[in-house]
Amino acid sequence: MAALTTNVVPLTGLRFDTLLTAAAGGGDDCATGAGVLLIVKNGDASSHTVTLATPGTLDGDLAVADRTITVAAGASTAIPITERYRNPSTGRCAITYDGVTSVTVGVVRVATS
Repeated sequence: MAALTTNVVPLTGLRFDTLLTAAAGGGDDCATGAGVLLIVKNGDASSHTVTLATPGTLDGDLAVADRTITVAAGASTAIPITERYRNPSTGRCAITYDGVTSVTVGVVRVATS
């Protein structure tokens, strides 16, 4: 599992396509929080599914289902990584992919002031 670096987007903007790295076959993890986005670029000819682990429970024992996002062939998708996905033991969001061929990822956080 690779730890993705969070890149802060300044008010003047940020070119993020140069920040994308290959998705790790064993999954990745990243920071969580307000304004944090996982950018997924799918350069493959078929769609891919990204899964965000949701470590929380309701009523103490009901597991919250993981979030799955389909990224269409040739498309790029921005996925909010809120505190809901924060693993209490690592402080980060665990991310897996159904396939990593031609999939690149990056994490950005929008500056608030």
